[in-house]
Amino acid sequence: MLNPLKDLSNQPLSPTSPQPLSSDEKLQKLLSQWGVASRRQSELFISTGRITVNGVKAHIGQRANPAVDDIRIDGRPLNPDNRPDKRYVLLNKPRGVISTCDDPQGRRTVIDLMPPELRQGDIRLHPIGRLDTDSTGALLLTNHGQLTQTLTHPRHHIPKTYRVRVDGSPANHTLEKWRHGVSLAGKMTAPAQVTLVSPKSPALLEIVLHEGRNRQIRRVAEQLGHPVLSLHRSSIGTINLGELPLGQCRELTPKELKKLLDLL
Repeated sequence: MLNPLKDLSNQPLSPTSPQPLSSDEKLQKLLSQWGVASRRQSELFISTGRITVNGVKAHIGQRANPAVDDIRIDGRPLNPDNRPDKRYVLLNKPRGVISTCDDPQGRRTVIDLMPPELRQGDIRLHPIGRLDTDSTGALLLTNHGQLTQTLTHPRHHIPKTYRVRVDGSPANHTLEKWRHGVSLAGKMTAPAQVTLVSPKSPALLEIVLHEGRNRQIRRVAEQLGHPVLSLHRSSIGTINLGELPLGQCRELTPKELKKLLDLL
């Protein structure tokens, strides 16, 4: 179960970096490093006017010095002396929920599925990477910006395992193409582990990817003539959903967390 948190709602937001930087940095980089949000989400915060520097709305690409500038989000100052605890959460994402912190169209987001103590303004969880709206399964969320940047960097090929139901039943030569890689937008996909779990149409596949191109499994399946009917991510690296119910979340175990932090 998730551990209860003390009420931080009346305290200023806080970077996860132990010391404020002494030189100008791009705002989206600062916000990401401090664990306020991922870099992509930080850019959204800036573009929608939620970030101010010295009382003026910030703009994309703007630089600031946290040692001398007054940087705020939603009017609340970033304070290096009062940092929230880092949190690491595994969610079993349902279909129809989007993998962002906010949605201009008012759709349900993964943050809406977090318990109240993890939706406080000071916690600022954000998803590590994405999972398609129509897909279900494992998604990690954290407020540790450095970990997010590490896990989403191309040099870290963390395997992700999927259970995929496809139209029809792929022949062996089709599966071999998938395993060796196919061309998407002029670039070959990396080799993948593709196992035929149940050949009866609609077939069930288990697929392990070491890369994460946009809607990769769906695009490859479509190209090979077997469109995806359902897609569920069962694990990220050694972190497995296990019996975690759909729509529920849990904090990572110390063993799971150590494996992730060892990558830093």
